[in-house]
Amino acid sequence: MIAEKIVRIVAGSLVLISILMAYFVNLHWLWLGVFVGVNLVQSSITGFCPLEKILAVFGVKGCGCDRAG
Repeated sequence: MIAEKIVRIVAGSLVLISILMAYFVNLHWLWLGVFVGVNLVQSSITGFCPLEKILAVFGVKGCGCDRAG
């Protein structure tokens, strides 16, 4: 599985977990969803994604889209 797909799965899962925890536990769990959203926006602007760097350490291959030939 490529890193981009894993990043999307993790981000979506964290947002869903944030919503469920806010509903069943405490509204402050919505801050987790805010953090994920802000991180996705900054990642789209800067091209830096912390989770992709962590996955690279574990040997997960990226899509190769941002590598110059």
